[in-house]
Amino acid sequence: MRCAPTCPALPSGCPAPTRLYGFAKLSGFADLSGRNQTDAPPPQTIPLANSAATQQGSEFGMTARFSRLGVDTRTLTSMGTLETRIEGDFGGGAPTSTNAVFRLRQAWAELGTEQFRVLFGQANSLWNEGIFETLIDATNLNQSFIRQAQVRLTGRLATGLTGMFSIEAPETQYTSVAGVFSPGSTFNGAPSPAFNAMPDFLGRLTYRHDGMEIDGRAVVRQLSLRSAGTAAAPPNVSLNAPAWGLALHARVPMRWLSPAFGQDQVMGMVYYGEGIGRYFAGNTSGQDALTNLGLPGVGGNASLDPLPTYGVIAAYRRFWTDKWRSNFAYSYARQDYPSYARQFAPGSVSAVLLNRDMQQVFANLIWSPFAEVRNGTFGSGWLDVGVEYLFTRRDVYGGAAATAGVGAGNAIANRIVFAATGRF
Repeated sequence: MRCAPTCPALPSGCPAPTRLYGFAKLSGFADLSGRNQTDAPPPQTIPLANSAATQQGSEFGMTARFSRLGVDTRTLTSMGTLETRIEGDFGGGAPTSTNAVFRLRQAWAELGTEQFRVLFGQANSLWNEGIFETLIDATNLNQSFIRQAQVRLTGRLATGLTGMFSIEAPETQYTSVAGVFSPGSTFNGAPSPAFNAMPDFLGRLTYRHDGMEIDGRAVVRQLSLRSAGTAAAPPNVSLNAPAWGLALHARVPMRWLSPAFGQDQVMGMVYYGEGIGRYFAGNTSGQDALTNLGLPGVGGNASLDPLPTYGVIAAYRRFWTDKWRSNFAYSYARQDYPSYARQFAPGSVSAVLLNRDMQQVFANLIWSPFAEVRNGTFGSGWLDVGVEYLFTRRDVYGGAAATAGVGAGNAIANRIVFAATGRF
């Protein structure tokens, strides 16, 4: 961005006009399999078959709470462009309330050039990736939409190749016989045994060429548990466990096969990790790790076991015309639990949230009346209106024996979503 002619060419730089952006969004849903009172349903908590929620039947809901507002500025300086962003939405309240609560999504500043720049503040995690386009406002299976405090370095390594490294805020999440714990939770009125001892370290490489994208990312973490000063027993256990994860995704334009495919894309992702459940918030609830702390006979010989997890996404984006498009996707995820998890009380939160296998299917149709394709790049324009079908299934580790008293050992959800988004 260039300075206006009236702006003096001083080392302090030239302020660029402030940009206000955002959208107003109306979302609605109808559940076909059972009552699930949220417009952003976490896949890992869909109601179990034969549970009270499925006995009540389907439900309809509407909300505008995910409407978004942001302010972006850019200022030219002697060290490059200084960009700042403050962004929030109204999704901070309960999904069943019409009193939407404003919440901070992003607040960051980034300084530098196209060759190298530094970001600090709260921003999207370097691990984040949605892979395919959806209408629902949930964090879906195998997707990541975490926003957290960080320092990030970004550099252009070669033509089309970008490298990134970040130091990000940590959060140990684990499950034991006593429940699900994070550093912000409590246990019998005392502090949580889940502990943050050091930041998370993330790296990412992205290569783009002629509409193709190949992207690899990695995370290294430390998970910690401190029972001293808490109500957890035994009282002086201190455990640390390394955690890590790798993911690779690709987007390939179908026009490489034939121009008849137009803007169509095929997309895929694979990942594997141990102790990265927090970065897949649609997959797990507190299962970065499991611990046998508190189980009979364990005593001070407790362990903290990062949870192995892996999965895949396959998706296709179909452009019927420049104004009409669809997305079709299948996702699968698996978590492998230590055998002592079978000792968690049947029907308890600790047992019911241990999903071993999970699947999701998406299909949608979106109309964007102001969409355009410029220089081979699609832009959806100012308005999207669409309808979406979502199928989700989860199978609990231990099956019906683990969920006794609260439902079957699996859950299936069918949901129809409609949404209209107007941008500015």
